[in-house]
Order: sequence, then C-alpha cells, then structure tokens
Amino acid sequence: MAALQSFHHQSTLKEEIVETEGFTLDGAVDWHGQPAIKSKSGTWVAAIIILVNQGLATLAFFGVGVNLVLFLTRVLQQDNADAANNVSKWMGTVYIFSLVGAFLSDSYWGRYKTCVIFQIIFVIGLVSLSLSSYLFLIRPKGCGDEQTPCGSHSKSEISLFYLSIYLTALGNGGYQPNIATFGADQFDEEDPKEGHSKVAFFSYFYLALNLGSLFSNTILGFFENEGMWALGFWVSAGSALVALLLFLAGTPRYRHFKPSGNPLTRVCQVVVSAAKKWRVRVPIGGEGLFENDRKQSPNSGCRKILHTHGFKFLDKAAYISSRDLSDREEEVNNPWRLCPITRVEEVKCILRLIPIWLCTMIYSVVFTQMASLFVEQGAVMKTTISNFHIPPASMSSFDILSVALFIFLYRRILDPFIGKLKNSSSNGLTELQRMGVGLIIAMMAMVSAGIVECYRLKYAQADCGGSGSSSLSIFWQVPQYALIGASEVFMYVGQLEFFNAQAPDGLKSFGSALCMSSISLGNYVSSMLVTMVMKISTADHMAGWIPSNLNKGHLDRFYFLLAALTVIDFVIYIGCAKWYKCIKLEHKYEQTEEQPESLRV
Repeated sequence: MAALQSFHHQSTLKEEIVETEGFTLDGAVDWHGQPAIKSKSGTWVAAIIILVNQGLATLAFFGVGVNLVLFLTRVLQQDNADAANNVSKWMGTVYIFSLVGAFLSDSYWGRYKTCVIFQIIFVIGLVSLSLSSYLFLIRPKGCGDEQTPCGSHSKSEISLFYLSIYLTALGNGGYQPNIATFGADQFDEEDPKEGHSKVAFFSYFYLALNLGSLFSNTILGFFENEGMWALGFWVSAGSALVALLLFLAGTPRYRHFKPSGNPLTRVCQVVVSAAKKWRVRVPIGGEGLFENDRKQSPNSGCRKILHTHGFKFLDKAAYISSRDLSDREEEVNNPWRLCPITRVEEVKCILRLIPIWLCTMIYSVVFTQMASLFVEQGAVMKTTISNFHIPPASMSSFDILSVALFIFLYRRILDPFIGKLKNSSSNGLTELQRMGVGLIIAMMAMVSAGIVECYRLKYAQADCGGSGSSSLSIFWQVPQYALIGASEVFMYVGQLEFFNAQAPDGLKSFGSALCMSSISLGNYVSSMLVTMVMKISTADHMAGWIPSNLNKGHLDRFYFLLAALTVIDFVIYIGCAKWYKCIKLEHKYEQTEEQPESLRV
C-alpha cells in the first residue's frame, strides 16, 4: 500500500514539475536535444513557417509539373503518347521517392534533417532545369509556344534535362511526406489545447498545398503556355529557394523527435519470433506479455503501445518462454526470440492500416480524372467568352477554391455543429467517418460529370452532327470540380490526420507516405481501368467509350462506372472501418521509467 501511495505521489509530483516548467508531454526535444519547452518551441509560430514553406514548395513543383507534357511535345518534339507516358513515369517516381524519404526519416535522419536534405536536392534540380532550358533547350529563342516549334537537341542536352526533372522528383518526393508530419510534431497531442491545434493543422496544410498549386495552374501555367518556359522554371526555382531559406530560419523554434531505427528489422523480428513459438498458447487476455523498460528499448524516443486483441499469432513474439526467462535472468535479450509488446503492436498497427489504405485507391482513381478526362471533356466544350479563350486545365481552379471554402465551412461551422449534436467533448466527425463522407461526395462528382457529358453529347450531335465542338459551355463542369474539391477536404485531410494519429511514433512519416502512395496507385489503377474499358467497349461499339473524338464515344458511361465502383468501395470501406481498432498509447511520463533529467524525481 505504501509503495502504491509512493507511486501516486511521484506521478503527481512529475505532473506538477511538467506543468511548472512547461515541458511537452509527448517526448519532443528542441534543436539542442533537450526536452522541448512549450513556450519556446513549436505551436503555431513554427507551424505557420512550415505552412508557408509548403505553399512555396508546392508552387515550385507544380510550376514544372502542370505543363510538363506540353514542354515535352513543344520543346523536345515528343509525340502525345510518349509525352504522356514520360509524365506518368515521372509522377509515379515522385510518389516512390516519398516512401524513400519516409524510411530515411523514421529510421535514421529524423524529419528535420530529411526535409532539409531533400529540399536542397529539390532546389538543385530546379536550378539545373532552368539553366538547361535557358541555355540549351529553348532554341531558337521564343520557341515552345503553339506556333513556333523548337529545334533538335543532342543526347547530352536531353540527358541533362531528364537528370534535372528526376532530381526535382527526388527532392519533392522525399520532402513531402515528412513536412506534413514535421508540422504536426510542433503540437503536443497530449495537451488538450495543442491537440486540437494539431488536428486543425492538417486542414491548413492541405489549404497551403492547394493555394500554391493555384498560382502554378493559373499565372505560371499562362506564361509557360505562351512559350516563356525559362521564366516559369526560374520562378519555380526561386520559390523553392525561398522556401528552403524560410524553413532554415525557423530552426531554433522547431520541436523534434528522434528516429527510432530501421522499422523493417523490427517487423522481421516480430514475425520470426512469433514463428519460432508457433506452438505456444498465449494466455487469454494477453496477460504476462513482455515489455521492456525504456532504458532497454530500442524505440527509446517512442511511447509504449498497449496490447490489443486481434492478430493473436503475433502475440507469441512477446510471450516469455522458459528459455526467454533464463536469458532475462542472465541479462541477455535476443530480439529475434522475444519482442516487447510495443513492437508487436507496431506490426499490428501496420496490418490494420493496410485495408483502410487500399479502400482509398478507388477514390484516388476518381481524383485523377480531374487532371485527365475532365480536361479532355472540357476541351470539346465551348471554351470562349467573347474573344477570351479559357484553358480547360484552368478549370481546376474551381477545385482549389472549393477546397478553401469547404475547409473553412468544416472547421468553423460543420465541425462545431456536429460536436454539439453528438454532445461529445471531441468535436465533429472522426477521421474514418470523414473519409467515408469523402467517398460519397466523390461518387456524386462522378454522377455530375456523367450527367454533364450526356447533355454535352446531346448538344454536340444536334449542333455539329457529332464531329465538332459542343455549344455547351465549359462552366457546366464547375459542379463536378467543386464536388471533387469538397471530397478532398473530407478524404485527403481526413487521411492525413488518420494515418498520422494511428501510425506508431516510429513510423509517422511512413503514415504520411501512405497518403501519397495511394494517389500513385490510383493513377496506375485508372490507367489499367481505361485500357480494360476500351478493349471491352470496342467489341460492340466501333469507337469505344473514350475515343480520340469524344463526340463519337460514351465518356458518360465511364463516369457512371466510376460512380458505381465508388459505391462498392464505400460498402467495403464501412466493413473495414468497423473492424479497425485504434492504437492505444501509454502516457509518456506516468507509465515509463525514463524521463528527461529535469523531470526525474
């Protein structure tokens, strides 16, 4: 009894010291490696620097990506098919590099160092692209617009171009999953006020991303479309350089988390340990499973994870056999035979996240249509007002404006309103519920696009006999773009919050990388789906659903097919969401033995 009273007294005293000194409770450290003090680090001061950095970096990236296909066709003289494939490969590489950046961050470098290194690579790639375009590629001067083609180029000049854009892809890909998580690190989720700000940060992060791309899609896109490629690339390089310098300027203010080592090794240790004890019967309820104290734990910077039911086979890795007991008495710990339950739960977390992640791929298929089929659909609609021509790709501005509007509506109106209806201390919808709402709105966007296409075909056949442009205005596309924007607020912002909250402390960047990789897989699935649809539809229809001349096809049927697939995906998602079990963390200082020196009693 005396020991129990002593424990409670020590825990209370520790909390009083933490409150007096103002240290964070989540284990964050400052740039000197000392426990982070709330008043001197993190919070919105650091987060705003990161948000502006993200907006500038996004402007720089999309300043290249938004018109890269036109650069390849007009400047490098590639045909449409080759240019489209090269852009797809380039974009896919960006998302592959996001997994590389997340791995290095979680395992060895930490998020701050990873962000700095990959931003430097990003700037180098953009400066190289700008120089090579200005000095070698855009010849004769002023070429690259719709009227003036550029001349031929040597292999070394082409090689320098590809080296530049892939350095850009490497820099942006490695930076992206870490900057979102690093921004969230600036808030202590175990502090109620900062925890609420941490949730809000992801909405503003996605808003900053969209505002950056808005400038690229409009202003830079216009200059590049007019043939001023070098100017557009130099603006992108300058924006990336300013973003890097701004990020470095905020260094003294940031909060950091130490990397936890190679996660692949930890996963393998759990699987091997469980396999070696496949005949062992673990007690019901998981009593007696092994957990290291923090001094012995290789994940010394991470919070412990409480045991959860499910994947019972993996619990065998933490079961203490007679051999393990003798090893412990001799102070020998073989992680390939006995793993702490926290490490086992890490693997369980990853396994539980995979079904949710897979369910987001169909949404990404819908999302990718905005940059492909929506643009092609708009190109065969009426795109002029008086004598002004509206570029079909610029309609994505309505998506960005919709994102900004719905972030405001959700954060300021819908979220508090739903919280009052639920009469709950936690406001609004959960991340899983919001992702489900995103799927529903995405389905509505596809239905809207399909209906617009039905009317467009009707007007095209009546006005032009199916061979020319439709007299239906391109502004009829506004609802489908606006609905996609609304769905992003619920799906992608919810995804960022969900994967960040549910990923173990040692795999936070990996959680953010899952969001990016789902977009990548969505592109591949979309390409495969279009190929399958064309092969099947040409069997009974000469032109197929998506022919070169859309007036002779049935793009509306493809949109309705995506709407149906989204409904099926939503049903599967509901089952996965109900099955999912949230991660359970111990309190950083009440439940562990090792505290910072200033917190020890």
